[in-house]
Amino acid sequence: MTDLNDEHLSDLIDEDGDPTPTELYEHFGITVDKGQQPIRIDKYLVDRMPNVSRNRVQQAADAGVIFVNQKPVKSNYKVKPLDVISLRLERPPYEFEIIPEDIPLNIVYEDDFVMVINKQAGLVVHPGHGNYTGTMLNAIAFHLKDTPEYDPSDPRLGLVHRIDKDTSGLLVIAKTPEVKTHLSAQFFDKTTHRLYEAIVWGSVQEDEGTIRTNLARDPKDRMQMTTFPYEGEVGKTAVTHYRVLERLGYISRIECRLETGRTHQIRAHMKSIGHTLFNDERYGGHQILRGNRFSKYTKFVENSFALCPRQALHAKTLGFYHPILKEEMTFEAPLPSDMVALIEKWRTYVASGNIEPEV
Repeated sequence: MTDLNDEHLSDLIDEDGDPTPTELYEHFGITVDKGQQPIRIDKYLVDRMPNVSRNRVQQAADAGVIFVNQKPVKSNYKVKPLDVISLRLERPPYEFEIIPEDIPLNIVYEDDFVMVINKQAGLVVHPGHGNYTGTMLNAIAFHLKDTPEYDPSDPRLGLVHRIDKDTSGLLVIAKTPEVKTHLSAQFFDKTTHRLYEAIVWGSVQEDEGTIRTNLARDPKDRMQMTTFPYEGEVGKTAVTHYRVLERLGYISRIECRLETGRTHQIRAHMKSIGHTLFNDERYGGHQILRGNRFSKYTKFVENSFALCPRQALHAKTLGFYHPILKEEMTFEAPLPSDMVALIEKWRTYVASGNIEPEV
């Protein structure tokens, strides 16, 4: 079992997951002895998992990743003889070496402690489940190959949060265990500042709004997340604040501020209010969801999909407290060229008078 203090704390932060597995992976498992007396599971596990505090076990239970007999339990669950206990996370254990690969990186900022990277769309963030090479972590390993203190396979270093393969934008990388622990806590405590820009289907009527739900995997399609009642029994709480930047006929530009960072949060939340991200194939945004079905318009939308061949989502602002320099830092990543081209194409189309009012 690896150290829950760092590796698993960051995994409890569901920052729009990359990649999206269809199952959870076991990182620790144990069967309770026949003669075991009833005892709280957090107390039971802290004596059996190396280098793990009781508080970390409680956080894992609260996040729903500790299972007993195939069902998630809370930290006050009392273990019984022959209970089968497992800790499961959304990525495979690090059982392989991350090989340095010469993959271009857009490094926005770097010092001896952190890197901020503007990730291009199409780049998988970390190895796992079919993507063991060609990832951002392989690229970082190459960039830091002459830094003896950086071991790319050490879970105490590296990624603090994640974004999807086809989402572009800003990520922070920790170069030391101390920095990763501190930054992970900031994400966990929701003290970071994150803004995303997205293009969604439909004319969003409200100038701004807040979406509060729980999120969990869709029981009908495990590759998707879906909404459940806020603070209910199913899923994890998720809060997204959005603001309309521009209405362009049958689509809208919006800005989203994340209060939480759940897997596919923006993608699932916007679909839940009827404004699926443009060209988001996973959630149905690669179909014509607004407008007519005339051949001219259909061709226009197909050309728009070709301009931006992925979900139109960009992590444009990232702010955090630098634990070594002792100062707040904020970074901005301009919209990538594919989203800029998409916006310009729709501006031209709207200006030509081709849009009918939405009912």
